[in-house]
Amino acid sequence: MSDTILIADMTDTQARDELARLAKILGDANRAYHTEDAPRISDADYDALKRRNAEIEAHFPELKRNDSPSDQVGAEPADGFSKLRHAVSMLSLSNAFETEDVDDFDMRIRKYLGLGAEVPLHYTAEPKIDGLSLSLRYEDGVLVSAATRGDGQVGENVTANALTIDDIPQRIEDAPAILEVRGEVYMSHADFEALNARHLERGGKTFANPRNAAAGSLRQLDASITRARPLKFFAYTWGQISRPLAETQMAAIEQLAQMGFQTNPLTQLCDSPAGMLAHYTKIEQMRSQLGYDIDGVVYKVNDLALQGRLGFRSTTPRWAIAHKFPAELAWTRLESIDIQVGRTGALSPVARLAPVTVGGVVVANATLHNEDYIAGRDSKGGEIREGKDIRIGDWVQVYRAGDVIPKVADVDLSKRPADATPFVFPQTCPQCDSDAIREPGDAVRRCSGGLICPAQAVEKLKHFVSRSAFDIDGLGAKQVEQFHADGWIAEPADIFTLRDRYGSGMQQLKNREGWGEKSATNLFDAIDDRRQIPLGRLIFGLGIRHVGEAASNLLALHYGTWAAFADAMDVAVDPESDAWGDLTGIDGVGSVMAGSLTAAFAQETERAAIDRLIAHLEVQAAERPDTSASPVAGKIVVFTGTLEKMTRAEAKARAESLGAKVSGSVSAKTDILVAGPGAGSKAKKATELGIETLDEDGWLALIEGA
Repeated sequence: MSDTILIADMTDTQARDELARLAKILGDANRAYHTEDAPRISDADYDALKRRNAEIEAHFPELKRNDSPSDQVGAEPADGFSKLRHAVSMLSLSNAFETEDVDDFDMRIRKYLGLGAEVPLHYTAEPKIDGLSLSLRYEDGVLVSAATRGDGQVGENVTANALTIDDIPQRIEDAPAILEVRGEVYMSHADFEALNARHLERGGKTFANPRNAAAGSLRQLDASITRARPLKFFAYTWGQISRPLAETQMAAIEQLAQMGFQTNPLTQLCDSPAGMLAHYTKIEQMRSQLGYDIDGVVYKVNDLALQGRLGFRSTTPRWAIAHKFPAELAWTRLESIDIQVGRTGALSPVARLAPVTVGGVVVANATLHNEDYIAGRDSKGGEIREGKDIRIGDWVQVYRAGDVIPKVADVDLSKRPADATPFVFPQTCPQCDSDAIREPGDAVRRCSGGLICPAQAVEKLKHFVSRSAFDIDGLGAKQVEQFHADGWIAEPADIFTLRDRYGSGMQQLKNREGWGEKSATNLFDAIDDRRQIPLGRLIFGLGIRHVGEAASNLLALHYGTWAAFADAMDVAVDPESDAWGDLTGIDGVGSVMAGSLTAAFAQETERAAIDRLIAHLEVQAAERPDTSASPVAGKIVVFTGTLEKMTRAEAKARAESLGAKVSGSVSAKTDILVAGPGAGSKAKKATELGIETLDEDGWLALIEGA
C-alpha cells in the first residue's frame, strides 16, 4: 500500500494489510540493525514507518497486531556470544519529530500525573548518541559483566571486550552494592577516519560509518581486536540498583560522573517544552562540530519519583522521548528491482541503486514495499497518485539519517530514459513458480506455494528456531539454510529426527565441514532439550500469520494445554460455534488472527506437519500467575466515564496486575463495569445485561488489600 494514502481514508482491510506490511519491514529492520550490524533501512525511514504504524493503530485500535512493532525492542542476540539476561529490561524510546510532538509529550506527562499547566515540571535534555547500547553491572564496586541491549530482555555477553575500553571504570568507589550503569559505546570521527585509513593501508575492509565501526569493534569474539580499537563510552542511565543515586535525573548523572564515568557535557536542565526545543536547536547547530555522531536529543522527566509513577509501556518509558533530527537526501539511478519472498509468502520488491553517498555513507539498496508503491496506485489499483510511477532507469531521490538503506522519496520524471517502461510485478513466485496471488483489497501479493516454496520453508524454519520460539543452541539461520539446502530438514518435525538420521552412518554430522563430534553432539543434545517446550513458545514457533509472541502467550494462558488449544481450533473453524466466540473474545485476539489460526489447523498439509511435530514433543502447560488472593482474577472488567482518584491508565494497569482482563466494550461476558461520571451508553447496556456495576469507590474497596 502506498504511504500516500491518507490514514483517514483507509478501509479496515487496507489498514490491516498496511499494519502487516509494516510489522514485516520493521521486524526485518530490527534484526538487521541490532543482530547483524548490517542495517537495511535508514533511521529516518525506520522512524517514519514506525510512526505510520502507530498512527494507524491509533486510528484503528481494534486492528493492532500482537506482534506490533510498537511492542518490540531491539532483536535477538547474535550467535557466537553467550547470553546475559538483563535484571531490568533495556527499553527503547518513543520518538518526536516535530515541535508539536514535544508539546504533546509534556501534555501527556501532565495528564497522566494529573498536573495542571501551572505546576512546575523539569526535564533533562541531552544529545542522543548514535552508537551501541551497553549495560555494565557492578557488584560491590567491581565490574562483573557487560551486555549489549539484544532484544531488551537478553543481550550478548561482551564483558571481556568492555574491560578494554578506557572510558569504562573497572572499579568504582562509594557505589551501591548493585549498580547497572547504562550508556552508549561510540567512536569519534577522528578515530573512525584513522581506523579506516589503517585498514586501507593493510588492504582490509573499511567501515561505512562510526556507528558500524563501534558496533563491530565491541562485538569481536577476540577481545584483543576490541582493545586495538579506539572505543569510547557515555553513561546516561542505570538499570538494577540497590539504592538510589539521587532524587533527580540530573543529580544522578552528576553522581555517575563523580564515580568516574564519562557523561555528556551538553546535558541540560529545562523547565518547559520551549526550553527543551531551544536546547535541541543549540545542539543541532553544534552537531557537525561535536566530533561524534548524534541523531537527536533525548528529553527525560527530571524528578525520579515522577518517573516511578509514570512507569513504562510495553517497550518504552512514559517519562522519556527522543527528538530526532531530520533526514538527509540524495539523488541516484534505479538500476534494477529484485523480488524477495518472505516467510509468509509475501513478495517484497527491493530497489538496487547506483551507489551514492548520503550523509557520508554509501548506500545501494532501498525498500519498495509492494507493487502499488512502485506503480503509485492505491491498494485497489486506482489512478496514479503524485506521479510515483517508479521505473528501472529512473533518477530517484533517496533519504536516510544513519548508516542504512534509504527510502525512495521522489522521482525526477524529466530525467526518465525514453525507453523506460512500467515495472511489471511478477504474477508467479520467483522461487517456486507458483501463482503469486493478490486478494481483493490486499496490498501484498503472496506466493501460493506454501511448503513447496523453498523461500517460505526456509524462513518458517528460521522462525521456528528463533530465540522467542524454540531457541535451539547451535541451530541458527545459517545452519537451517545449510540443512534445508542439503535436504536434511524440510519441516520442523525433521529437526527432532536429525540424531537418528545423521548421528551415525556414512553421513554423520560430525564429518561435515565445520562440524566435529563435540559440536554435533552438542547440537543433538540441544535439540533434545527442546522436546519439552512451553505452550506459548510452541504456538509462536508455528509461524502462523498474524500470531505474534504476545498473542501466543495470551492463547497459551487462555487454553492452558496443547490438547485444549488444538481441540478448540478444530471446532472454531465454524464461525457460528461457541469455540469461535470464545477465541475472538480473548482480549487482543480479533477475527483476523482467529481466522489465521483456524485456517492453519484446517489445512490438511499444514495440520499434518503440526501433528508430526507434536509427536516429538512434550508440551508444557501454561503457568498462570498466582492471583488466588485477588477478588477479580479471571474477570472481565470495563472502565467507563471519568475516574477521579486515578487515571484510566493506572486503573487498567492495576486491574491487569490482579489477574483481571480489561476490555473496552460491554458484552454479555463482562463481569464488572466500573462507571464514573459521564458513563453513558456503556452503563445503560450493563444495566440491561444485568452486569455488576461499581463506582470508583466501590472498585477501590473491592480490590483493597489484594
